[in-house]
Amino acid sequence: MRIHKRYTVFLAAASIVSVLVLAGCDRGAQQMQLPAPEVTYITIKTERVELTTELTGRTSALEVAEVRPQVTGIIQKRLFTEGQEVKEGQQLYQIDPALYEAALSEAKASLVRAEANLKAAQFLANRHSQAVKVNAVSKQEYDNAIAGMNQSRAEVVAAKAAVETATINMRYTKVYAPISGHIGISSVTPGALVTANQPQALATIQRLDQMYVDLTQSSSSILRLKRALMEGRLASAGAGAAKVRLELEDGQEYDIEGTLELADITVDTGTGAITVRAKFDNPLREITPGRKDRILFPGMFVRAILQEAVNENGILVPQRAVGRDTMGRATVYCVSDEGKVVEEVVDVERSIGQNYLIRAGLKPGDKVILDGRVKVRPGIEVKSSPYEPGKESPEKASAPAN
Repeated sequence: MRIHKRYTVFLAAASIVSVLVLAGCDRGAQQMQLPAPEVTYITIKTERVELTTELTGRTSALEVAEVRPQVTGIIQKRLFTEGQEVKEGQQLYQIDPALYEAALSEAKASLVRAEANLKAAQFLANRHSQAVKVNAVSKQEYDNAIAGMNQSRAEVVAAKAAVETATINMRYTKVYAPISGHIGISSVTPGALVTANQPQALATIQRLDQMYVDLTQSSSSILRLKRALMEGRLASAGAGAAKVRLELEDGQEYDIEGTLELADITVDTGTGAITVRAKFDNPLREITPGRKDRILFPGMFVRAILQEAVNENGILVPQRAVGRDTMGRATVYCVSDEGKVVEEVVDVERSIGQNYLIRAGLKPGDKVILDGRVKVRPGIEVKSSPYEPGKESPEKASAPAN
């Protein structure tokens, strides 16, 4: 009886194990029958890639002149409209000239007196030169006459210099524009007392028909670029390298290309950067009907795009096709000739728009998975098709509707 019970328990246990094994087999069969994940891929090819650098900076006027008085006096008139364009040589202010007119008249009178004294001294020297020959005058008297003539001649030169100085001071009572450009707010009004070479400018003129953009670029990026050019991995951009594009504060691109003017040869020890300067034309445009203005003004924050070099055999991969492995390395998934997923480690040189420029790890003809990367792993078989822009990706196509 006891043996029979043990046999019955054994049969029951065997039945349960059989059921579990069969269930496991059915589940494995179902898993093996799952369809292969669908992915899209792009075929790697080389192309000509222009390498550019985006730098931030601020605009500054091509020329700046602070208008200051060169003589002391009272401002009688202001002869310009604030905020308008002025021409070089245009009169801006009139300083009271009365004192300088009197000084000029006095200097001219001194000149006439000095010239008269010189003539008298010359007559005396001439008479003594004849008289000394017959001993009518002493040699000392003759020497004194010559000395007096030379002194009178020096007084004439000094008087002429005084007239010239008075004339210049008289001319300085009219304050002219030293350059053509946009004049700002006047710091003085008629009736104000100004002094020669005072620290406060009467007004500031800025030439805005052309503008500078001062940019800073790290010395490490310049060094990396030069090394790549020396090693032959990159080619020079040629004459186009001097062209610079500008992006304004509102995100719009400025419609006129600039030229690269200079690059400083000294590295800033505080920032490790080198200053780069570009120049842009800034013509007057009709902003509103009947009113012309310029787009660029001094002090604007801008982004400049400089063309540095050209990679004739560049490989670009969309950024969304690149991931990271557990070691932090950049990787892509490729589809092999057997239709299986292969993980490749790549060396990313830089980002260009929405793509990465790949330095190493890929070759022309490789099929890099673009859509469907998140649901595959290395070694599995996939159903792949070429990526078609505008076509719905496999992830969206297989996603359940809400």
